Amino acid sequence: MSLDRGGNVDTLLIGIDACSEGILEPLFEADRVPTIQSIWESGPSGTLESQIPPWTASAWPSLYTGTNPGKHGVFDFLTYDGYDWGVANANAVDEHSLWELLDHHDRRSVVVNVPMTYPPSEIDGAVIPGFTAPENPPSHPKGILKEVREAIGEYTVYPTPGGEAEAFEEYVESVGMRSDAFLYLVEQFEPDFGFVQFQVTDTVFHQYGYEEELVAEIYEAVDREIDRILKATDPNVALLVSDHGLGKYEGWEFRLNTFLRDHGYIETTRNAAGMPSWQTMREQSLRKGEETTERQPTMLERGVATAANFGLTTRRIGRALETVGLADLAKRYAPAGIVKASDEQVDFTRSRAYMRSRVETGVRINLKGRDPEGGVSPEEYEDLREELIELLSGVEAPDGEPVFEDVARVEEYFEGPNVDRAVDVMTVPNDWNYFLSAQLREDLFVPPSEPWNHKLEGVVMASGPGIDADADLSGAHLLDIAPTVLSALGVPRSDRMDGDPLSLVAPTDEMAYPDRRKGVRGTTTDGNVEDRLTDLGYLE
Repeated sequence: MSLDRGGNVDTLLIGIDACSEGILEPLFEADRVPTIQSIWESGPSGTLESQIPPWTASAWPSLYTGTNPGKHGVFDFLTYDGYDWGVANANAVDEHSLWELLDHHDRRSVVVNVPMTYPPSEIDGAVIPGFTAPENPPSHPKGILKEVREAIGEYTVYPTPGGEAEAFEEYVESVGMRSDAFLYLVEQFEPDFGFVQFQVTDTVFHQYGYEEELVAEIYEAVDREIDRILKATDPNVALLVSDHGLGKYEGWEFRLNTFLRDHGYIETTRNAAGMPSWQTMREQSLRKGEETTERQPTMLERGVATAANFGLTTRRIGRALETVGLADLAKRYAPAGIVKASDEQVDFTRSRAYMRSRVETGVRINLKGRDPEGGVSPEEYEDLREELIELLSGVEAPDGEPVFEDVARVEEYFEGPNVDRAVDVMTVPNDWNYFLSAQLREDLFVPPSEPWNHKLEGVVMASGPGIDADADLSGAHLLDIAPTVLSALGVPRSDRMDGDPLSLVAPTDEMAYPDRRKGVRGTTTDGNVEDRLTDLGYLE
């Protein structure tokens, strides 16, 4: 259902997840996205450098708070409390979002489908959360999601799983849902600021790789909705941005935990309560949606784990099933924990250093006094970091190319009160052409399981009568977007922000805002969210 509602919005922010110039160029040449192309070519536009790591769950909070992860506290799709883990949500964000700062100055906002916004802020306006929220998330104000569905028809946070054709059709339909919901809320609330995000431009790559026609169809749908939103809201300032780019990985998949295990830093286990590792078979239909907190293995899982110690792993079982044509059936009905149980996993408590999650892009040291059963003393810590940096800096791929362009202390990348929640050693892939994996396997290097993945170079473009049409956007960074929006609305930016307003608008002064840190890190307790993150390759 398409509704041409809306109303004037002073400042509009449209998020196109994973968009990059390399993706747009062939679409421009084929005249598939005329609205985006017109904005790109007629106004200020260019590369928007993402943060490290350039992943959705961390990058969007960086964009909407204007602060680095060391301040806002989100480094991954997961958040950790000791060795326990859960899917991160907005309760893990320790800095104010720009719509919370606008609320402080009596500016009204409508925010739709932005990742890491569940649970929603209680602001003057409306918030329907996006990625990492449950399918029917509490929204703000209470009951607004039900009202939206009654007004526009179906609205889903995530496309409904199905066959390949049905799933792709759901992706295209979800694009229209975002703008229908957004324009309905704009009409109802008449906001000063509007923010709508399209996630499916990232999802299509994780689900299908680079299928040229599928990508074009998704972008065509997004382009149509952007045109509709711009016409309906007539913004004074409009910004189109991406949280990171996306491109082809020319290098290898490097299994960092396998490397650390082989060098004696990691101890392993096969009891299904070890390090979270969901990706044991590429097909994800076997995942049924467990709670997103640590759990004890079932009796059957313990039995499979014991069998694995004698060499009877699910991988061997899988090969046998393939020979008799039953592998698909087994993958469809086998509980996820049973498959996971026989996999060799990192034992957090007995290891000295490990990669918790590939999205964190680095190595965590099991430090005594910080981690519950830390085995590395504070006196050993710096020597071990230096040892790991030297060792990993010398890693070369089978073709002789260095795997990492930088291996460094985490303090060289982040600063703020949450740095201790991050890894201790950052491992930055060479030109982001190497896929880092936290899985423990026999082979150290294999072809990338996802040949198309995240890159640092996103995009930014602007339009509207309130911008400087001659502005130079060279050097634009993800952290600059929040202070730019605040400046466009004449609102002081936070003195804790790491970014600066882009030259599109006149900068406002800084001011100190109340502390947002809650001291509590809630998680999204909906197992289906894990399924979706795993399907997209974020969780292994």
